[in-house]
Amino acid sequence: MSSKLIQPPSIAASRRAIPRRTRNPKVFVSFTNSNGRTLSFSDIPNRLRPIFIGKVTEQSSCSSSTNEQQQQVEEGRTVSQIKEELYEALKGINRGIFGVKSDKKTEIEGLVKLLECWNPTPEPTGELDKIGGCWRLIYSTITVLGSKRTKLGLRDFVSLGDLLQQIDIAQGKTVHVLKFDVRGLNLLDGEFRIVASFKISSKSTVEITYESSTIKPEQLMNIFRKNMDLLLGIFNPEGLFEISYLDEDIQVGRDGKGNVFVLERTE
Repeated sequence: MSSKLIQPPSIAASRRAIPRRTRNPKVFVSFTNSNGRTLSFSDIPNRLRPIFIGKVTEQSSCSSSTNEQQQQVEEGRTVSQIKEELYEALKGINRGIFGVKSDKKTEIEGLVKLLECWNPTPEPTGELDKIGGCWRLIYSTITVLGSKRTKLGLRDFVSLGDLLQQIDIAQGKTVHVLKFDVRGLNLLDGEFRIVASFKISSKSTVEITYESSTIKPEQLMNIFRKNMDLLLGIFNPEGLFEISYLDEDIQVGRDGKGNVFVLERTE
């Protein structure tokens, strides 16, 4: 009679569960030195070699953009061209206040991210003189739709004019002005004004605190009186605000709610 040595199932299974070691495993190591530079290494056994050296920046918005977007710039699209494309994309959408089609919104936000990747002022709160002055909103992801738009009369009775931001660096104040045209009352120069203060929170972020608001003239106040909380809830700038792109002409910012704002300098 022949006999066979039968291995217990548990031992056989445990051996099969152990994967074979691969040869020459690679390990990636990175660290930041005192000069703010990141060094990364590929560890091929017994040898370390640098594979990337780059400057560390505090710009979260750019890091979320795709490699394809960055490649588009590297292949020849200049910042001026990106800005021209952005202005072209913004035509006819009334700053996005009353909604934008999804494909158009994707196009605009893609261009905004490209700009953020080439921000010439990565630490804007350290160069406050570049922020001061008057800015006009040309795009925002904040929208006034449906019943909100109806309650505020922003369909036929009231037209929304310029949205301006006046920044006084010396006083640490911002004044946000919403211009209105109320054709029904022959008012061509009404406005909603919000005064706020700001303080530096980080190299690219400020914290905005609401102080007061007024509506002029009195006839316009009578229209909005019942919906003041709604109006303020939409346009109140209070909270953290990150300046993600800043040059002589354009400012891009993001608030704590994820809204995007694009502003152009104006007199």
